[in-house]
Amino acid sequence: MDIETLLVHAARQTAAAAHSVSVPLVRTSTTVFDSFDAYKRAQSGLVFDSPRYGRSGTSTTFELQRAMAQFANTESCIATSSGLAAITAALTVHSGPGCHILVSAGVYGPTRVFCDEVLIPSGTDVEYFAHDADVSSLLRDTTSLVFVETPASLTMEMWDVPAICAAAHDRGVPVACDSTWGTPIFFDAHALGIDISIHAATKFINGHSDLLLGLVTGTLDALADVRTYCDRSGTHAAPDTCWLTLRGLRTLAVRMERHERSALAVAQWLQSQPGVQRVLFPALDTDPGYELWRSQFSGAAGPFTIELAPCSEDAFTRFIDHLSLFSLGSSWGGFESLVMPAVPHHLRALATSADTPRLVRFHIGLESPPDLCGDLAAALSAMRRNRDATAGALRQEAPVLDIRKPQLIRRIGGESR
Repeated sequence: MDIETLLVHAARQTAAAAHSVSVPLVRTSTTVFDSFDAYKRAQSGLVFDSPRYGRSGTSTTFELQRAMAQFANTESCIATSSGLAAITAALTVHSGPGCHILVSAGVYGPTRVFCDEVLIPSGTDVEYFAHDADVSSLLRDTTSLVFVETPASLTMEMWDVPAICAAAHDRGVPVACDSTWGTPIFFDAHALGIDISIHAATKFINGHSDLLLGLVTGTLDALADVRTYCDRSGTHAAPDTCWLTLRGLRTLAVRMERHERSALAVAQWLQSQPGVQRVLFPALDTDPGYELWRSQFSGAAGPFTIELAPCSEDAFTRFIDHLSLFSLGSSWGGFESLVMPAVPHHLRALATSADTPRLVRFHIGLESPPDLCGDLAAALSAMRRNRDATAGALRQEAPVLDIRKPQLIRRIGGESR
């Protein structure tokens, strides 16, 4: 059936039993059984899709996991307490002294922090690779996992997923992917060769900015160690969160269509605005990653990044603070539009000069695109007024400068002054 139909009708087994259109929310710590044989079967570890104890899920949890597995065109799904919990579970089970993990540069900041501050100190060799790297040349006999996020979290580079999977599988190495940006609506990760696909369902899949949840999909074999790790570490999701996510899943196709249309409209408008040097969005035919995006994705809902012309910290602050429809926050994928300075975690300690382009990430919500463009236009105007005032102050000081010394010439707003 079409994906729109699947999202409405999948995983409603317990709803029918309750004579309800929605699945019932089952909260319990203790699962009870009709017989000793049923109890032994549940505790055997051979059954993955029915309750055995509240920590590993109730019927509500398993309804969501069945729906997501079907949605992702694979056998199995694990719901975790957050997107990061799903990522760290997949990385942890493939790590350890003597293990080598390849990670795409530009991954979600906390993913890199976990690699740098947990995996590497515990003996795992983590190597970051660029979007244009030849992965086959980086694989070793000790490589235990290739982990990729496409596009890159802030800088939006695209990775050639089929080529990466082919190279890794030739060496018997599994590939995990943070597929949050595309969701299975726009990115069929397993069809492209991904073994373990990870989604921060906090974002588009839930869509209401009111919960934290991770979903991991793949075959039973691919997820066996991840499932064991989640059982032992207690990182499974709560039933309330799963119930809310099922609610969001039903409308995902409609919301993604709207997000995509609005994101493209705003991104195209930004391309022609003074002070915007580049729009980093693979769905634009001017983007370097456009051909890869078109070959691997069926759509793009965002978020995306823009590069502002170099400006002072005051001018940049005025731009951010003058936005009224874009909230300043670190998430995305919800109904509301968001803005965030796009500085990777490992570079945030470095000072930004007035000669450095500013990267800003936007999530385009469900508001009217003309309203959002009007809000951005006002903020860009405020930034330019501050920049012009700064340039005027520099002009007044010009007589005391020795313009024969190149180090005294500053580049402001594309002009040398």
